[in-house]
Amino acid sequence: MATTPGRAGVAVVSALQARSNFGKLLQRVDRERRSLVIEKRGTPRAILLSIRDYVKLASPEPEILRIIGEDSLRRGTSELSTREINRIIRASRALRSKR
Repeated sequence: MATTPGRAGVAVVSALQARSNFGKLLQRVDRERRSLVIEKRGTPRAILLSIRDYVKLASPEPEILRIIGEDSLRRGTSELSTREINRIIRASRALRSKR
């Protein structure tokens, strides 16, 4: 299965190649720890990336979590119950809908 190098060395595969060789592409993404751009008719349509890379992108950095936790302690919001949090969210949404 051939991939063409795109800009910045990113591998590019056609949608047809991706559909025909999906299992091999999954193995490659996991093994090489790099993403693949999937194009349809020459237009980039999707990115295939490993679960490790996705988690890195989707999860906040530990430093950010520490800062949020300290701020919560300082404001006293770390002591809120689920019921209180839901009440605050409902009130906020009600205000937003009035605008």
